[in-house]
Amino acid sequence: MRLQAALSGDLDQMLADEVRIAEQAVTHSIREATDGLKTELRSQIIGAGLGQRLANTWRGEVYPKGQMSIKAAGLVYSRAPVIVGAHDQGATIRSKDGFWLAIPLPAAGKGPRGKRMTPGLWERMRGQRLRFIYRRGKPSLLVAENQRARQGQRGGFSVASQKAQASGRGLVTVPMFLLVPQVTLKKKFDIDRSARRWISTLAQRIANRFDEADRKGATS
Repeated sequence: MRLQAALSGDLDQMLADEVRIAEQAVTHSIREATDGLKTELRSQIIGAGLGQRLANTWRGEVYPKGQMSIKAAGLVYSRAPVIVGAHDQGATIRSKDGFWLAIPLPAAGKGPRGKRMTPGLWERMRGQRLRFIYRRGKPSLLVAENQRARQGQRGGFSVASQKAQASGRGLVTVPMFLLVPQVTLKKKFDIDRSARRWISTLAQRIANRFDEADRKGATS
């Protein structure tokens, strides 16, 4: 008895189809994991109370761009790595010149285009000098004198007119900045743990993509 076996169909086409399936399985799985990690890291920042703006600094890219590849790779990164890293690792922040860190209070407002207010910027914008108040055992202050409360929805404070300063009525001294020697940031999230968890899902995601392709092939 003699048995013979032969492949039916185009072998080159079958191999090309398998490569295509593998490229799609790997690339789609990498993209899912990349997007999932990016979304989770953004959620961590919002959950830590650090705001949507910082959360949106997390970006995700899949390479090669616009192509399917067995060697696809994903990259998740922040456009504010120093700030994000400080909250991820925990850090003690000191003034670079060895003096005080100035923390703006709500009355200080914001700089142009939402820029963080500093004492120097505040003085340039308001044309007024801040006064230093030392408090033993408590954070020291920078205060603005001869202020009057604004009326209406705008709120806040502004320097009083010369007439108001002459009369002295309704004038207040308003703390604008807290001065501290250093600030300690607590660890608020864990980037590495999230990354390891999403990476650990890749093998199963790729296998699921192959199973899905097999099921479609069996029904076609």
